[in-house]
Amino acid sequence: MNIYVGNLSARTTEEQLADLFTPFGIVGSIKVIYDNYTGRSRGFAFVEMPEDAHAERAIQDLNNSSVDSQVIVVNVARPPVQRDRYPRSRY
Repeated sequence: MNIYVGNLSARTTEEQLADLFTPFGIVGSIKVIYDNYTGRSRGFAFVEMPEDAHAERAIQDLNNSSVDSQVIVVNVARPPVQRDRYPRSRY
């Protein structure tokens, strides 16, 4: 299951998230999302946990918990919305 973790501090690392999620089960991957131009964290990450039961428990227990003095949001990641690559002209 892919998990969205939001409202992260710019200082939060993948290692910290691994320490946070590992007690709930196997963590397949962790990806903190960074801005392409500044290189700074965009304040969210995705955590992949292969066992749905472990992921659901992590979501339940970690949502609204505190990491780096920030109250984080943890929920099931939604698939990205497909958008047109090029906006259509109105004329």
